[in-house]
Amino acid sequence: MKYQRHEQPGCGGCLLIAMIVILVTGGAPALINFVGALIFSGFAGVLLFIAIFWGFTYWMQKQVATYEQSQSESHNRFVWLLVQILIRIAKIDGEISRDEVQAIQRFFQYNLHYNQTQMTWVKELIKEATASSQTLDSLLQEFKATFAYEPRLILLELIYQILYTKSRVPPEELQIARNIANFLEISSYDLRTIEAKFTYRQQQTASTSRNMAEQYYAVLGLEPGTDMESVKKAYRKLCMQFHPDKVSHLGDEFKAVAEEKMKEINQAYDYFKKM
Repeated sequence: MKYQRHEQPGCGGCLLIAMIVILVTGGAPALINFVGALIFSGFAGVLLFIAIFWGFTYWMQKQVATYEQSQSESHNRFVWLLVQILIRIAKIDGEISRDEVQAIQRFFQYNLHYNQTQMTWVKELIKEATASSQTLDSLLQEFKATFAYEPRLILLELIYQILYTKSRVPPEELQIARNIANFLEISSYDLRTIEAKFTYRQQQTASTSRNMAEQYYAVLGLEPGTDMESVKKAYRKLCMQFHPDKVSHLGDEFKAVAEEKMKEINQAYDYFKKM
């Protein structure tokens, strides 16, 4: 027979020993009282757990409602449409996986720096979007009718950020992003500035001078070797389109996206000025 190490008695063994000791020392009435106290305390513990859980859920719902009320209608509508559109893109293949949902959640948590209350709100929006039967076309039509050109650029930038969280972006999903850009009447130049930036970033394997130049040309939406005068024109145009003040009504997090975009544009322009 194979040797098996004997483990110390668990809670069940301790309880059995305690019941035997009570029965021997106090008789049946003491044992009945002990068992009754155990049942009552267990029931009370379950009730306490339910009360704590309900109270925390109620508190979180109240926090979410307070947060929503503190934001502008434009902000709330923008986020709602953004989540709906991202979920529709994820469901293109017929279903949405847990990994895709988690990728969207991570995007809001790490890229937009959402706190616990904001993440609870986003998770509710994701749940609602997953159950919704609205089509991608109808959502894009609503977005196009609601928001001006600059917020559309931010939406497209965010869509590409989500797509490029994957090590390899499926061609069909990339084509969907391009179709969205066309539907929102994003110019081919602006689409190129967004798409090329992510493409070069993913393909870049070394920070050589040539690679850096190609990446900065991509940020400005220009072909490699473009003259400095064209660089200046592209820089001025992009600065006007991605100025943070133009999307400030969408909320601080999307203003920060524009500010990050402006940093990339300025960095690219500074690179060519020093050449």
